[in-house]
Amino acid sequence: MGHILLIDDDVKIGQLLSSYFKQFDLTLEVAHSPSEGFAKIEQDRPDLLVLDVMLPEMDGFEVCRQIRQQPERFGKLPIVMLTARGDVTDRIVGLELGADDYLPKPFEPRELIVRVQSVMRRSHDDNQNEQTNKHAQNYLIADGLALDLAKQTTTLDAKELELTTMEYELLKAFMLSSGKTYNRDELMNALRGIDAELFSRAVDTLVSRLRHKLGDTSKAPRFIKTIWGRGYAFIPPVSKSKTLPTATGSQL
Repeated sequence: MGHILLIDDDVKIGQLLSSYFKQFDLTLEVAHSPSEGFAKIEQDRPDLLVLDVMLPEMDGFEVCRQIRQQPERFGKLPIVMLTARGDVTDRIVGLELGADDYLPKPFEPRELIVRVQSVMRRSHDDNQNEQTNKHAQNYLIADGLALDLAKQTTTLDAKELELTTMEYELLKAFMLSSGKTYNRDELMNALRGIDAELFSRAVDTLVSRLRHKLGDTSKAPRFIKTIWGRGYAFIPPVSKSKTLPTATGSQL
């Protein structure tokens, strides 16, 4: 049985979904405000959060941002966001802030169940992989760039980079398949299997933001090269190691 928390100020939706979720061996608890939701997360430790964008006190984007910025308080809580208009911009912002999936309103309850179950499976798999990586202490290393797969942190030339969840996942996908040319659809599939209906420009924007943080440019790429008419590729060879070189090892 999974324990789901819904933060939504629509009382009727909460009641309907609570009843519906029981058919799938899922318990749905409802919070009608962000402050109530934060308290329930800390107290009850749900398996997943369904988060509406339109809320009192603060919007769902800010709730998502605070949860991702305080892992010591909220843990690595999987988040499915509900966007009121199905606006592409809303979905891009939610994913970049660290949401695991999204569903535009109005939606069919059965589709929400499918999304919730899919994200919970991915979260379970990620936790298992993380435990394996913690034991092995694996790193991906390429030309001064290092990904700590256990801590999910990134350093470049011995300086830690602040990446969003989506930026980190994108970089990891690139480094795990160095030399491979990804088209836009393949990149979206690589990003945790999200069934995204985003426009191509969303992928381009994400790549552009990652490049900027890497100090990269499209004209003189150090890491990510544009393959015109095809997509993107990670240039330098990548090695896997249980330890980092001494120059960067103390930075992680």
